[in-house]
Amino acid sequence: MAGSDHLLAIRDIHTYYGDSYVLHGLSLELSQGRIVVILGRNGMGKTTLIRSIAGLTPPRRGDILFEGHSLIGKPPYEIAQSGMAIVPQGRRIFQSLTVRENLMLPTSALAGRRKSGNPDRKRWDLASILAEFPQLAERMDNTGNALSGGEQQMLAIGRALMANPSLILMDEPSEGLAPKLVQKIEEIMRNLRNHGHAILLVEQNLALALSVADSIYVISSGRFVFHGTAEELSRNAEILDSHVGVAAAH
Repeated sequence: MAGSDHLLAIRDIHTYYGDSYVLHGLSLELSQGRIVVILGRNGMGKTTLIRSIAGLTPPRRGDILFEGHSLIGKPPYEIAQSGMAIVPQGRRIFQSLTVRENLMLPTSALAGRRKSGNPDRKRWDLASILAEFPQLAERMDNTGNALSGGEQQMLAIGRALMANPSLILMDEPSEGLAPKLVQKIEEIMRNLRNHGHAILLVEQNLALALSVADSIYVISSGRFVFHGTAEELSRNAEILDSHVGVAAAH
């Protein structure tokens, strides 16, 4: 990576929606094969951070470096082609397409091609995706709207992996899922880290965040108010109560 040990480095970004000032000078770093979690209440800027990185709502000031190269000014499709994939909030699979068609979208000519990336990272194809998500293998010819919420989430993750990204941006993957399926999402994220992927996880589920995070940032009103390990956060009663909405563990 050109001039950086970090896969992703965010440097003092300021992001607006029109005249609304949403992100106030955020900085963070994420290395290959690590999971960084962004925690915070609704409306604090978590999804805006994901959109800023992906080029959907570009910051007006600051810089975002991916594999040592600035993303500022690049359109979202070019950022995606550089080796980044999103598992969006609400899954956003194509309801009228089959599971197979959803999975194959990132491999189409329209998706473009990217450089080979980290040779140590697992390469994904349809066979390895279906081995990871055997439930999808049984549903290949079903359309998206025929899947359960958990199956749709697995499809959204599988679709992202078909792009063979270095970095996966996950926005609230546990939202609306039963506890057993949340546990499955946790297992999937651990497997992805073991395969060499980096994950930036936006989440409200504290237990999930604490179980998978290598590092945690807590966001409040567009600013980071905490950065540390899961253990450090679990002992910080003030941050948990004021900015995450739970009492500290004793």
